[in-house]
Formats: sequence, C-alpha cells, structure tokens
Amino acid sequence: MRKWLAMVSIISLLLVSACGSSDATDTSKLPDDNWESIASKAEGSKVNIFMWGGDDGINRYIDDVMAPLLKERNNIELNRVPLDTTEILQKLQTEKRAGKEKGTIDIVWINGENFKNAKENDLLAGAFTEKLPNYKKYFDTDSDAFKYDFGTETEGFEAPWGKVQFVFFYNSEKVKNPPATFDQLKSFMKENPGKFTYPNPSDFTGNAFLRHLLYAKTDKNLAQDGFDEERAKKLGKDVWTELNEMKPFLWRKGETYPSTLTDLDKLYSQGEVWMTMGYNEARAEHLIKDGVFPESTKSFLLEDVGSIGNTHFLSIPFNSPNKEGAMVAINEFLSPEAQYEKLKPDYWGESSPISYEKLDEDWKKKFMEIDRGESVLEASTLEESFKGELDAAYVEWLKENWIREVAESQ
Repeated sequence: MRKWLAMVSIISLLLVSACGSSDATDTSKLPDDNWESIASKAEGSKVNIFMWGGDDGINRYIDDVMAPLLKERNNIELNRVPLDTTEILQKLQTEKRAGKEKGTIDIVWINGENFKNAKENDLLAGAFTEKLPNYKKYFDTDSDAFKYDFGTETEGFEAPWGKVQFVFFYNSEKVKNPPATFDQLKSFMKENPGKFTYPNPSDFTGNAFLRHLLYAKTDKNLAQDGFDEERAKKLGKDVWTELNEMKPFLWRKGETYPSTLTDLDKLYSQGEVWMTMGYNEARAEHLIKDGVFPESTKSFLLEDVGSIGNTHFLSIPFNSPNKEGAMVAINEFLSPEAQYEKLKPDYWGESSPISYEKLDEDWKKKFMEIDRGESVLEASTLEESFKGELDAAYVEWLKENWIREVAESQ
C-alpha cells in the first residue's frame, strides 16, 4: 500500500512538473489570440517597463501621463524601472543562459546596436507589431524608418515610439540666407572662412555629418542595405575629397576639430562659428531658453541630401511574464493621445513617428497647433526629407578612415 501511495505521489509530482513546464513554454510565446482576448487577459495586470532614466522630463511623461492613462483605459499598473539599456541586455542575457523562462521585464526601450544585439542573441519575444491596432491605424507600416533600425531589419520585433532627425542650427542675425543644398553649404564656407566646422567623427554627431555626405554621393537607399565595404570605399573617395577641399575654410583651417558636439555648441554660443548641428530637431529650444544659444537661432536642412533620422522603439523581451499586458501598454504608447502629450514641450517635446495623414481632422489640427518653438522646422518638412539611418558598421568605418584620409592628410 505504501509503495502504491509513493508511486502515486511520484506520478503526481511528474504531472505537476510537466504541466508547469508546459505553462512556462506557453508563456514564452507571444499570444496568438485576437486583440479583444489579449486586451481582456491584460486587464488588471502589472507591466514593468525597463528604460533609461536619465531625463526628468521623460520620467515624468511615463509617471504622470502614461501610468494614469493605462490605469484609466486598461486597468493596467505601469511600473517604470530606470536602468541603462546595456545593463538591461546583460540581465536578459544572464537569464537566457540560466534558462529563466519567466523574467521581470515586460517592455524595454531600445534601438540601434542594442536592438541588433538583442535580436541576434534571441533576447526578444518576436514579431508583435501587426497585432497592435494603433500601429496599423496610425503609422506608415511601409516606412523604412520602422522596417530598419540602423540597418537591422526590425521584422515587427519592436514598435516605433519616437524619432529624431539631424538638422543644422544657425544664427539668423549672422546668416541671412541659410544654405539649402550641399553646394550652397560649401559656398557659405568659402564666403565666411572659419565660421563652420563639424565635430571629430569619433563623436556620433560628427560621424552623422559624414554619413550625410555618403548619402550625397549616391542615389541608393543606404538604409535598406547592410554594410558594404566595397561600396563604402567607392563613395568614401568622393567624401574624403570634399572634406579635404573644405579644410582651408573650416574653423582653425581644419587643423583641429571640436572633440564633441558639446564643444561645437560652445563655439557656436560664443560666436566663433555661426552654425552647429545635431540630432533632435527641437534640441535648440531649451538651449535658447537657458541663454546658451542666441535667441536668433533657427534651423535648416540640406534639401538635396536629406536629413538622417533614427527611430527609437519599444520591444518585448523573450521572457516577459506579461506579454498581453506589454502589447496593450505598447499599443497605448502609440495612440494619438499618448503621442500628442509626448510631442508637447511640457515633458519631452520630441517628434512623433505617427503619420499625420492618418489622423482624423481634429487630431491632426491638435498636433499641428503645438508650438514647438521658432527654431524647430515644420513636421511636414522633416517628414519629407527623412533618410533612414545607415548600418552601424558605417559608423566605425568612417571613424577609422577619416583619421587617415582627412585628419592626417596634408
């Protein structure tokens, strides 16, 4: 009798273990249910979003706007956990190696090289964007800005949350007619020697200036292809020629370059140069208000080159314990209400990846009426000029070759 009871206990334990294993396997997959079912399962749950927490305005946007919105609309508790993205990926990598199928991260804020590493190391749950009603309704799902992330195909593994674009800033009291083309920019340098320069390409912004020149030398959409060294060498020859021809007309005749964008901004604020540059088309506003940039600061872009922009995204880790909640939360992050509040300068003020043409007239009017400041270009101008970011390998290639071909060139 005891042997029989012991056998029953063992069988029961095996069955429980098997059921637990099956459940864990199921929870490791994204839900295949219809949206109504996903939303129903998410109701009343808690969603943990792990994200960089170094900006007070962004943090307040999550805590003061998104958390109440999700609670009111979906009865979801949103918990923001501040952590650098590299540390988040290290945590997921450790859990992956340990076979931890139920983690603590439901949503991660991610893009660029971090996304590439996460995707290649199977740290993400998979494709989910086609399930999101707001993504399908309000976003241009065919846009390269969403299909590629620094040259890596997104394949629905991440949903677009925001975007920034590269623009030039200038002092309108010194520069009456800002250049509209690359040739006009070169003419400006020759007519105003010493009043323009760019950061050393080891700085991300200085590197971006060079990446625009790569675009200027081809009619190819470089964002759609991975790194091609032969193409890079071919385009690079023309880029090095252009940069060397500029040198005599740059600040300090190109004998030295600002180490960082901060250094270039300082030269601009002191009037040594009349232009600066950078990602985030709205970044000059707070610098003007803080008295760092002159009030006459405005922005421009080169129409024949375009404006490289990059999108940042929200993704779901492979072992998110609440994938339904994560999907519903991300869907709300993409809603017109959430994107509108994010665009306003009250909290964040960055551009929205939402398509204005897909909004109804009331929402479109609300978006268009936001006063982002006089230094910020119109959204339609930015959208028309958008160029996708190049493969991350181009960044290193340009950095290394610029030293030999330009900095050390006589």
